[in-house]
Amino acid sequence: MLLLTAVAVLASCGLPRSGPSKREIYAGSVEKNGDAFIVPVTPAVSAATAITPEFGFGSAFLNAGLVGSDILSSGDTVTITVYENVKDDPLLGNAGQRVTALSEVQVDGQGYIFIPYAGRVRAAGQTPEGLRQAITRLLETQTPDPQVAVSRTAGDGSSVSISGIGAGAGVYPIEGSTRTLSAMLARSGGVSIDPEVAIIRVTRGGHSGQVWLKDLYENPSLDIALRPGDKIVVEEDSRSFIALGATGAQSVVPFDSETLSALEAIATVGGLSTSSADPTGVFILRDETEAVAQAVLGRSDLVGEQRLVYVLDMTEPTGLFEARDFLVRDGDTLYVTEAPFVQWQKTLSAITGTTGAATNLANTASAGQ
Repeated sequence: MLLLTAVAVLASCGLPRSGPSKREIYAGSVEKNGDAFIVPVTPAVSAATAITPEFGFGSAFLNAGLVGSDILSSGDTVTITVYENVKDDPLLGNAGQRVTALSEVQVDGQGYIFIPYAGRVRAAGQTPEGLRQAITRLLETQTPDPQVAVSRTAGDGSSVSISGIGAGAGVYPIEGSTRTLSAMLARSGGVSIDPEVAIIRVTRGGHSGQVWLKDLYENPSLDIALRPGDKIVVEEDSRSFIALGATGAQSVVPFDSETLSALEAIATVGGLSTSSADPTGVFILRDETEAVAQAVLGRSDLVGEQRLVYVLDMTEPTGLFEARDFLVRDGDTLYVTEAPFVQWQKTLSAITGTTGAATNLANTASAGQ
């Protein structure tokens, strides 16, 4: 009787533990005037909640053809060489100088270059050959049979910027060999972070799209054609979940792949604690959107986000399959309750520890008399 009284007293005092018990979580359900719906995981629940990040490129990206490898743009530079068919009084050079080179002429922001005696010439949107013909037509009325050569050096206009984590940051010209996203990433030195968690974001004007790096490698249709001014950012997946309770680790855990099942999440944190975990009390806590909550609960009267607590019973014949098929999402909390006997063990340890301390104190007092 004395032992039972001591157990009750210690239990009421609240022994150390990792969190609420399974019974206490169920006591907070909506059915018991709480604020969370308790939902056992089934194949239908797994299907209704299997939401993954929507990645991909819109039609504006996918339908854009390759940029001509020699199309001039504002910011590019050209070198123009004019061979004149006169010896004594050339139009551009000094007396006796039949060849004149105009080096590193930059296409201005409006798409023009300036050539002496030819004036402003439209260059943006033309090939070097088209620009050569245009300059020839403008000069041939002033000097007999001029021969013009134009060569292009890609500059700031026909270029893209690359930045982010694990990327070769910089500004790179769009050239014949780097007109697609994967080719440009390779030109920059590639991506040094794990492809499983690497995200490639491309911004073009007011539009943006993103893909997983591994999907870019595996799906050629995602290897979009680049355009001057594109901004490419390499990002690392920032999603994470929280692991608490009777698991091998209690921490904020980053995702290590595009999708993460509950079974994989448990394995990531070292599995269930064999000495304290209750395999019937594995919970996933989540704020679900109105639409998903209604689909999961089979209701149409819910408004706004709803707190749902998904329950996995690993002792059921299909428990491991359910855990394998249920996807963990960003911000989820994985909580594993302690087995009921663990609190009894703690209580008994506290009693025996207290009794032992009292006995030692009494013996010490007796020895001092």
